[in-house]
Amino acid sequence: MTISGDIVRVDTDLDVNNNWIMKELGVGQSFDAIRRDINIAGRRATLFYINGMAREDVLTYVLTSLAKLKREDLAPDAYTKIFTQYMSYLQVEALDDLHKVVDKILSGGIVVLIDGFKKVIQLDARNYPVRNPEESDLERVVRGSRDNFVETLLFNVNLLRRRVRDPKLRTEILQVGSRSKTDVAVVYIQDIANPRLVDIIKERIKAIKMDGLPMAEKSLEEFIEPGSYWNPFPRVRYTERPDVAASHLFEGHVLVMVDTSPSVMILPATIFHHLQHAEEFRQAPLIGTFLRVVRFVGVFLSVFLPPLWLLAALQHDLLPPGLAWIGPKELGKIPLVWQFLFAELGIDLMRLAAIHTPTALATALGLIAAVLIGQIAVAVGFFNPEVILYMAIAAVGIFATPSYELGMANTLVRVILLIGVGLFRLPGLVAMTLGIFLLLMTTKSFGLPYLWPLVPFNASALKDVLIRPPVPLIKLRSKALHPQDFDRQPYPEPARKPLRRKDQEEGEKEKHIWPELEKKDDD
Repeated sequence: MTISGDIVRVDTDLDVNNNWIMKELGVGQSFDAIRRDINIAGRRATLFYINGMAREDVLTYVLTSLAKLKREDLAPDAYTKIFTQYMSYLQVEALDDLHKVVDKILSGGIVVLIDGFKKVIQLDARNYPVRNPEESDLERVVRGSRDNFVETLLFNVNLLRRRVRDPKLRTEILQVGSRSKTDVAVVYIQDIANPRLVDIIKERIKAIKMDGLPMAEKSLEEFIEPGSYWNPFPRVRYTERPDVAASHLFEGHVLVMVDTSPSVMILPATIFHHLQHAEEFRQAPLIGTFLRVVRFVGVFLSVFLPPLWLLAALQHDLLPPGLAWIGPKELGKIPLVWQFLFAELGIDLMRLAAIHTPTALATALGLIAAVLIGQIAVAVGFFNPEVILYMAIAAVGIFATPSYELGMANTLVRVILLIGVGLFRLPGLVAMTLGIFLLLMTTKSFGLPYLWPLVPFNASALKDVLIRPPVPLIKLRSKALHPQDFDRQPYPEPARKPLRRKDQEEGEKEKHIWPELEKKDDD
């Protein structure tokens, strides 16, 4: 047997191949690694597969077909006839590297080794455990589809192709992890997505040298996301809805799907992508705009309401006469800053407890939190009633944030602002707010500024962020990603107007905002 680097060539001696594969798979030690010796037209042959991952009906059908063969049926070229004529299955592949053979077996394939041949036949008859597509708990809508992504990569790609029947849709498969060999799919529309963006994402995935990805998409994100690991703001958006993923594909984004995870990464993503929700586009434009504005207000209050109230309570002279009623009438036994921090700790503990509490006990947990903890804490003077009120409003705003990751980042920002106000009053609030804003300004997601279209400013794009546009008026794709095809729908010829000089200057200016995505075009 010849060994060249990481390639172990298939030997013509069946026993040599069998011994190598049995040692690698641990056949006889692992109860689910199965070897089956058969005879094909007088030739010795062996089947390897993983019990429970290979389809038994396909295995039975193939064995039945091969058992009927006679020696004269295989003349003159036995391997070619078996592969092309008698291997009665659609997905068949020839392999000449035993490392790849083992990988295919562990992925759920069935391999057939025949004595005297330098190639192995592999049947892709995988039978992965899969649950039915069910609606995500994080992205519920009143009206809309309920077939969300599941933990099986192939099912997820099928859910996506059902909505994007474009021959230019590309689903490139990569493997990550020297031991886990996790399947990762990079999905994009070839004539829309910026090719430089696609190349950057694939290069970063291929550069991963980790032995495995135990946490699937989150482990992968930490390898490929740009910037500091300690930046709390999410630079990729997650979704479990195929309609949301398809919508971003049409805009020029790139999707990254990881096998064993129902969460799909959308790249790149600004902070405003994390504030969008499918419900806005399932309602009329005016209703969708109203929902969007309410959500923005809720997110703003979740971050700034407690620090602002705390500042007003600690520096009452900052309030105008008309707002002199703001602030506690009586201070509790604990300083207000510590009351807010304890309340924040209590809310986060209740959230974690709710995650780990069985559904049947969730109602009881809510009663304990509201009655036994909240009311009694106020009654004994441990908390001021207004502290509980404003922290409850902030918690509702966090829960109204569509992105779970952004909600957690906003919680951390609120804690930082509360500490700044508690230590330094107004200067602390101003300094912490400016620091967070500078962090957001310097953050990028695969070359895209995190605050775009606010910084750098783009009036037309910002209008679409604040106001849910009617779908018939969405004529162009966003310039942010430099898509190859800008038109989403044709303009009526009589209504087409020449491009104004201002629009031309704006377009030329934006070409230099994301140089990372311009390199390939310049080359």
